[in-house]
Amino acid sequence: MNETHTITLNLQVVEAGAKTTADVGFTTPSGQALHGHGTARRHPDDPEVPQIGDEIAIARALFELAHKLLDNAAKDIGERLHRRVHLPA
Repeated sequence: MNETHTITLNLQVVEAGAKTTADVGFTTPSGQALHGHGTARRHPDDPEVPQIGDEIAIARALFELAHKLLDNAAKDIGERLHRRVHLPA
């Protein structure tokens, strides 16, 4: 059986001086809300290129979200198998 799910990610990026934060989240098809957060800080000696801070903060937020999603999948599998499951990244 083939199924297609459309999932919308919500992404917010905030630049405040030398610090950039990113928050990303979505709701799984089963209704569970998941969220990831990432931060980037520019060294005072580095040139001011906001795009780089955005990319780093977003990547870190997505990385955290991906780990949470893998943890949830492992938990779901473990509940069905009645044992602990670990899914490596």
